[in-house]
Amino acid sequence: MTARLDVLAVGYADERVASTVVLIRDDEAVIVVDPGMAASRSVILDPLRELGVEPNQVTDVVFSHHHPDHTLNAALFPEARFHDHWAIYRGDVWLDRPADGFELSSAVSLRATPGHTAEDITTLVRTEEGLVACTHLWWSAEGPEVDPLAADQGRLEQSRAELLALGPVLIVPGHGRPFPPG
Repeated sequence: MTARLDVLAVGYADERVASTVVLIRDDEAVIVVDPGMAASRSVILDPLRELGVEPNQVTDVVFSHHHPDHTLNAALFPEARFHDHWAIYRGDVWLDRPADGFELSSAVSLRATPGHTAEDITTLVRTEEGLVACTHLWWSAEGPEVDPLAADQGRLEQSRAELLALGPVLIVPGHGRPFPPG
């Protein structure tokens, strides 16, 4: 099985900050990754609607980590389950589970990738083009090579190597355009 992935908003981190926001569709799953800071809600909602998806149709939201620039607009998706490194949240229900290996659909799974924070996770998506990784192991294709906010740069580099060993064809970084690895 393969999923469809669309970038709703390309993030940036300079004098202002916004996360890269991704929409993934696979079977019944409609997933948004990192609905964080944006200049306005329309930056996320307009492209979503252009792709034929209403906010209440989103089934799942994934947080790569808990920095506000990746989580701030979560409430835009009132019907979604929310996923982080250790649980699933919906309404007033908190269901403990480790993210590593958790499957959101037949083509979408989560992987623990600590480094930027100890709790970082990557969303792995099997598409027709190959494996795509939505991750904050990279800020953007341009860098920085050394993460200025890394909780553990050595662990981040180890997580990068482990992720690259999976053979992704595309990296969707935390604050930039998707890029092929290497």
